[in-house]
Amino acid sequence: MARVLVAALVAMIISILAGPTFINFLRRNEFGQQIRAEGLAHHQGKQGTPTTGGLLIILAAAIAFLSTSAYTLPALTIFGTFVACGAVGFLDDFIKLHHKRSLGLKGRWKMALLLAITVVVGLAAHHQELRHDVFVPIVDVWVPLGWGWYVLLFLIIAGATNGVNLTDGVDGLAAGTCIIALFTFTAMAVTIYIRSAGPGHPRIGTRLDAAFIGAAIIGAAIGFLWFNAFPAEVFMGDTGAMAMGGALAAMAIFLKVELLLILVGGIFLIAAMSVILQVLSFKYWGRRIFLIAPIQHHFEMKGWSETKIMVRFWIVTGILCAAGFALFYKYWPTIRPG
Repeated sequence: MARVLVAALVAMIISILAGPTFINFLRRNEFGQQIRAEGLAHHQGKQGTPTTGGLLIILAAAIAFLSTSAYTLPALTIFGTFVACGAVGFLDDFIKLHHKRSLGLKGRWKMALLLAITVVVGLAAHHQELRHDVFVPIVDVWVPLGWGWYVLLFLIIAGATNGVNLTDGVDGLAAGTCIIALFTFTAMAVTIYIRSAGPGHPRIGTRLDAAFIGAAIIGAAIGFLWFNAFPAEVFMGDTGAMAMGGALAAMAIFLKVELLLILVGGIFLIAAMSVILQVLSFKYWGRRIFLIAPIQHHFEMKGWSETKIMVRFWIVTGILCAAGFALFYKYWPTIRPG
């Protein structure tokens, strides 16, 4: 159990200590954020701020996790999804930087790469013999999905990565909300490990190993947040946003709490839905629901400061995650992995 805290502390220390050198490296190599001309006027001042800071999170988390992990399949798959989704995000960031524009990897190629990641995750889940149904809290039933469960995996991975990506754009927002969400899943993993022991069966050790990767990413993200808080010295970019989203998706899958991601990742769902509703409203009715989407920028247009948006979104995330954990705690061990 102590190794979970060690993983978080090691990652946080590495992230904080390496941060200044890493940011200077990005500045020297002109890895600067490209801001859309049609975006918010006051965001133009962020043009050129070092981006791809997600690489710092990935590096610090990798060192901490690999030095504490027992290398079980679920944890390695979560780690692999974290890194692979981060690689897709880095490709997106690199294209933006290379062409010096705010448009990166085309959507269809991004979806194709996420589909490839889903295939690997699905193979790992099959090898782990995870059941192809999902648990619905409150009504206390398992809903069998058969092969449709693999379709759900793609929706979870694509939804989480893009949801976190859309939530980015306000200093400290994506990093802080991801930390809260990852903390919730890590607490679930530790709870499963503690409460799984009983007559005739040992504790589920793979769930403690899953907590190591969760703790490592949390520690690395806290260290990153030290430099990303308003006014940000560095942005995580698509690299960090997609990596964090991938980790959330994989943890939900391998802890068999897929539907609880709706609450734990609720703030990312809200951001994604605000974009979808904005597009549909303008396409079919010729009017916009929000001043601008995603929703955090709507509040900026309403005069909220970035700090106020960040803190209030953190509060909402905390409430949603608390509700998700409460449902998990009440209905586990009914929600039993496997």
